Amino acid sequence: MSSVREKNIAKIQSTYIHQQEIAEIASARKRKLLFRRLSLFLMFAALMSYLMITSFISQSSALEKKVVQKRQLDHELSELKKQQEILKEDIVKLNDDDYLAKLARKEYFFSENGEIIFNIPEESKGKNTQ
Repeated sequence: MSSVREKNIAKIQSTYIHQQEIAEIASARKRKLLFRRLSLFLMFAALMSYLMITSFISQSSALEKKVVQKRQLDHELSELKKQQEILKEDIVKLNDDDYLAKLARKEYFFSENGEIIFNIPEESKGKNTQ
């Protein structure tokens, strides 16, 4: 008695049963098509999500690089503006004859009448103070 007995059941052949079998097959086919459509939609949604996330990450990294570059350029611009102000002040000073005379005496050792210039080496100044 260990074997499973199969019961032979005869099916009733009627139009109702036939229609029910056709409806059951159609329902199974619809369910199969629904799963296929849902899986296709899921793959499409996953692909779109992946593309959107990767583009977002690449754009944010590019934006971060641009922000860092902008900070560096702003710093460089401020340094150049300071340098421009210094150069403008030098232009104003160089148009002054008294400043030019003082500069010529200091840098090029020019002297006025009756003036004697003594040049003291830098090394001897450092040794005498120590």
